[in-house]
Amino acid sequence: MTPRVVWFVAGTAAGVYASVKARRAAHRLSVPGIADQAAALGLGLRELAGEVRDGMEAKQHDVARDLYRRAALPPAHADVPELLESGPTSTHPNPAEKDTA
Repeated sequence: MTPRVVWFVAGTAAGVYASVKARRAAHRLSVPGIADQAAALGLGLRELAGEVRDGMEAKQHDVARDLYRRAALPPAHADVPELLESGPTSTHPNPAEKDTA
């Protein structure tokens, strides 16, 4: 191949690459593109919050299990303490306020 053909192919490839990048950038800066990005950000934040929540629950179970082991108290079930499985016993946010009311 002659050098002219090589440079022509390289220039064509660079032009196609640049036009695709420019079209994508124009879409990202348009109103529908910004809306898509905001929706994707919201979805990512919800996924992150779910992962953090799952990690917190797993760590809470681990800490409670370790506390039961150190206190030598037998848990109600084989692996998870009864307090964590039954959940809160009152729906009132502050039980102390409930008693005084």
